[in-house]
Amino acid sequence: MKKIVETKGICARSIEYELDGDIVRNVRFVGGCAGNGAGIAQLVEGQKIDDVIARLKGIGCGMRGTSCPDQLAKALEEDVVG
Repeated sequence: MKKIVETKGICARSIEYELDGDIVRNVRFVGGCAGNGAGIAQLVEGQKIDDVIARLKGIGCGMRGTSCPDQLAKALEEDVVG
């Protein structure tokens, strides 16, 4: 099932993704830098949710205190915590 998460504090307006058990699939950033969003999506495709969270959580972008990768990690954390 596709999940759509509204972002906060980044250029991308939302993040769409699917989970296949504990595997991250079909990540898409809506808005923001298309190249960075596509790159992140390719890097996390097929990865375990816990691994993606561990690698991306806390990455900042300038003075924002968050980033596209960080927002994806936070969204995935919500799925783990439920």
